[in-house]
Amino acid sequence: MSIINCSDLMIGYNTPILNQALNFNVERGDYLVIVGENGAGKTTLMKTMLHLIPALSGNITYGEDFSEKEIGYLPQQTIVQRDFPASVKEVVLSGCQGLIGRRPFYTANEKKIAYDNIVRMGMEEYMNKSYRSLSGGQQQRVLLARALCATQKLLVLDEPVAGLDPGAMLELYELINKLNKEGVAIIMISHDIQAVFQYAKRVLHVGEDIFFGTVDEYVKSGAGKRFSIERDGE
Repeated sequence: MSIINCSDLMIGYNTPILNQALNFNVERGDYLVIVGENGAGKTTLMKTMLHLIPALSGNITYGEDFSEKEIGYLPQQTIVQRDFPASVKEVVLSGCQGLIGRRPFYTANEKKIAYDNIVRMGMEEYMNKSYRSLSGGQQQRVLLARALCATQKLLVLDEPVAGLDPGAMLELYELINKLNKEGVAIIMISHDIQAVFQYAKRVLHVGEDIFFGTVDEYVKSGAGKRFSIERDGE
């Protein structure tokens, strides 16, 4: 069952980035990795799906029991954001803002949601630590916990392992994979072709070539073969 369906979708800022419309869907429990060349429009697509920028044309529709408010989003971090002066607990709790409406305070239940997700990400011993004192991998765990406060259905991740050392990168991939096995659908932008082959269920390739399908189908496609060669050559 689809939770998001994109049909005849054209993306860009005033003018289209891609030379053709996108048609794809995200199923319940899916693991969709979005790949493509630098500047191909991957982040623009993600922001369009999140309604942070408008689509130029086409439609984004949601399943009957799914709302755009149920999307947990982990954007790429900036240097300023990495130096954010708040505790781990405060950062994660801010992920419940979509639940509080106009209330000026968090309820006991919302605080429990935040705490449970901190534990889920293995960060309970750092709850009262400053976010900016953490390593890059630890910060990404905190941001994942924050995103999970908004959803149990869909996480949207923009290059979540960018800038991490190989050990932290592997740990984060395994955490994301565990969440997917627990039933959380994943949409992830990645330049890491090996992560596509190891974790993804389906692939969306954007750029000069457009492809949407299973990993096996992608490996055999022209877009997949060319992109794999490019990544291996870097």
